[in-house]
Amino acid sequence: MGKYDDLAALLLEAIKEGGYLTKDLSSIPVGISNRHIHLSQADLETLFGTGYQLTKTKDLSQPMQYACKETLIIAGPKGAIEKVRILGPTRSESQIEILQADCFKLGITAPVRLSGDLQGTPGITLIGPKGSILLSKGLVIAQRHIHMTLDDALNLGVTDGEQVTVQIDGLRGGTYSNVVIRANNTSALEFHIDTEEANAMHLADARITIIK
Repeated sequence: MGKYDDLAALLLEAIKEGGYLTKDLSSIPVGISNRHIHLSQADLETLFGTGYQLTKTKDLSQPMQYACKETLIIAGPKGAIEKVRILGPTRSESQIEILQADCFKLGITAPVRLSGDLQGTPGITLIGPKGSILLSKGLVIAQRHIHMTLDDALNLGVTDGEQVTVQIDGLRGGTYSNVVIRANNTSALEFHIDTEEANAMHLADARITIIK
């Protein structure tokens, strides 16, 4: 069987070089995100009072991340959206992740960015029970991405920061390009996409593969 094994290895290498190797992501959980808020401790205290601490309601799939009981109103030049959920824990800078359709209601254009990439982003007004704050930056639409550990990245043949294309099967399926790999050892394996993108391709019951 040695010669057949060698032939199979050569064929696989040829497929890789041609860029047609696909990796099965059907076992990777999918995290579908609605609009939400991350706050700095200073902004949290401005909105809820000095010394305030977030109230955890449930853990999220990513390690040490959780949904909170607290919500805020976000307000733009043309309108406002109520009951936008805060996620914990607090961060070094506040960040508000919205949907594309929210831009029309708020009257503001938010860029597509990875979490934490806030330079040059617009600000927005946050209204809480004890105060309000006009942020100078921090409003984004989340770029779709896949969280994974460094071992996951090695197994899948991808690297941190690499952009890949995801194929979604099903009647409403298609491809999503510019999916960023976020590989580090503080993450759990999960494909992150917002509700608009997920609904467009009926992602709930679709098969997912990553195309290299």
